[in-house]
Amino acid sequence: MEKKFIPLLFAGDINVYSVARAFREAYGITVSVFGKYNVGPCANSRIMNYKANPKADEQETFIELVRGFAAEHSDETVLLMGCGDSYVQLISANKDNLPENVVAPYIDIDMMNDLIHKEKFYAMCEKTGVDYPSTFVHKRSMGHDFSLPFEAPFIIKPSNGIEYWRHPFATQKKVYKADSREELDSILDDIYGAGYDDSIIIQDFIPGDDTYMRVLTNYSDKNGQVKMMCLGHVLLEEHTPHGIGNHAVIITEHNEAVEEQFKRLLEEMHYVGFSNFDIKYDKRDGKYKVFEINTRQGRSNYYVTGAGANIAKLVVEDYIMDRPLELNIVKNEHLWLVVPKKVAFDYIKPQEYRDEMKKLFAAGKYVNPLFFNQDNGLSRRLKLFKSQMGHHLKFRKYLGK
Repeated sequence: MEKKFIPLLFAGDINVYSVARAFREAYGITVSVFGKYNVGPCANSRIMNYKANPKADEQETFIELVRGFAAEHSDETVLLMGCGDSYVQLISANKDNLPENVVAPYIDIDMMNDLIHKEKFYAMCEKTGVDYPSTFVHKRSMGHDFSLPFEAPFIIKPSNGIEYWRHPFATQKKVYKADSREELDSILDDIYGAGYDDSIIIQDFIPGDDTYMRVLTNYSDKNGQVKMMCLGHVLLEEHTPHGIGNHAVIITEHNEAVEEQFKRLLEEMHYVGFSNFDIKYDKRDGKYKVFEINTRQGRSNYYVTGAGANIAKLVVEDYIMDRPLELNIVKNEHLWLVVPKKVAFDYIKPQEYRDEMKKLFAAGKYVNPLFFNQDNGLSRRLKLFKSQMGHHLKFRKYLGK
């Protein structure tokens, strides 16, 4: 190592665990992590120094934690990374207030606020020719007095996800599907009634099961040039109310037309750092339509590392070693999953994808990022076993079998 650095990550879920694993595999180091609670995949992990603070995602506490850590490691460069929307927003908002030895590979807060606000993001897509579903933006003042340019079923989601989750209610979901106008009106009433006051996105439902979904992860260097793109074909998603849309099984694939479209979008806005797009193929017109951008690596980011493009190396080479990166469009076929093999085969219906999974399993070209041979303590293994078995019950409850 030519330069001394230490990664400081924020969050406590599979996202941060996957990033920590990427650092361990690339550099053999142990990262430091702050999260809200000592639960989930980070609990009892040997590949990170994890500390829980229930106020870690609040402005004052967050700054105190970063400054304190930077002072403790004053002779090293601290590479600060967020693995959840609230943490990424905090890093971006405080870029000018971070200690001198802290490096934060993120866009400015004004751009971030525009991008995470779906209404503004779609305006950018419109400008650069990126396809997205037919969309209606609903304002609270409209009430039920509006008409839609498309028929049911409808997809409903908050334009501002961070603000939305600050107003919990009993029937709250990440995304809603309404099969009638009456059901749509009821969902709007529930969301606004809980205190959410921003706009709500209503979209034309794109037909097709989970296998019509794609995920695209990218890395743009500090000069705003895209240097890595990895497209994933989603074969299975979670279907719990809070987890709906979370990826469960992904196979990497390559689609030059899709990749070029999003490369142009990112470079025209001079984006820097990791980005992650949720996309769905619309068989009605043969187009790939984007739902949203995550201004960070996604929850399923290890599908990229597993396919050979270690995400830790990208940011270290760019920001710590100050080396130019070559463009890498990942084409290596690889399988990523966070559910037991039986769940994958039981709930992925098309035979062609089952055959593809069998081939990749047989070749050893697969990974569940939670199972890591350098992090296999007994208590962790027992918790992982229980968690994995729980997927059988969850999928049976929400998808039936």
